[in-house]
Amino acid sequence: MWNPFKKNTGTNDDQSSGVVKAASAKVDDKKKEDDSPKMNMLQRLAMKRMERMSPQEKAKMMQEVLKPENKDKLLGAMEMMRKSGQITQEQYDMAKQKMDI
Repeated sequence: MWNPFKKNTGTNDDQSSGVVKAASAKVDDKKKEDDSPKMNMLQRLAMKRMERMSPQEKAKMMQEVLKPENKDKLLGAMEMMRKSGQITQEQYDMAKQKMDI
């Protein structure tokens, strides 16, 4: 059956190979979802923005975040991540140790 959302590969494959390819793509997508942490929409947007930042922008942002007056906000965010299961207690302790908090 013709699928309007299927990308045209330019070849006339039979239906059985198309089904196999679609099934394997679904398995790959499922695997990617399982490997990534569960994030809400704003967290995903922030993660994409961080990935696109240059190293200089990232360094500047981290200097701003690690200022002493932002210490309470950072600890609160890390505590919330620990409670929601996004990070483990071990990761929480390691982050505090690395940031000298």
